[in-house]
Amino acid sequence: MKVRDPEGRTWRVTRRWLPWRPRRRRGLDPSLTIEAVDGLAALVLFLVFGLIILPLLSIVVVLALEWLLVLLILPVVVLLRVAFGHRWWVEARIGFRPYWEEEVGAWSQSRDRIRAVAGAIERGDPPHRTLGSEPDPED
Repeated sequence: MKVRDPEGRTWRVTRRWLPWRPRRRRGLDPSLTIEAVDGLAALVLFLVFGLIILPLLSIVVVLALEWLLVLLILPVVVLLRVAFGHRWWVEARIGFRPYWEEEVGAWSQSRDRIRAVAGAIERGDPPHRTLGSEPDPED
């Protein structure tokens, strides 16, 4: 559920479908050193391929495989959680940055908790922060 607080920030209050919280991706910092290269053409070719094409291609392949794995696991996890009555996590995010989470009961209890938290945020009474540091003022 997407709501706005009195300060105008957008919040998302949802169930967490996977039993874990997805990691936030940071930019890669490849530390490559250039040794003595004979000729300007070899240097340019190395820079273009080694510093641009190869890392981008690697990132795309890894992210595609990770998303494929999540898409394959998601239906199984959801069916097992619904079938065996596992508890659901309700989380509130400012934008897409996690802010608060709470383990709640069955599906209907999580639905009621989502509505209660969203209503409190709209009234200007957000839940107490449980994740990470204070949010950026830009969020």
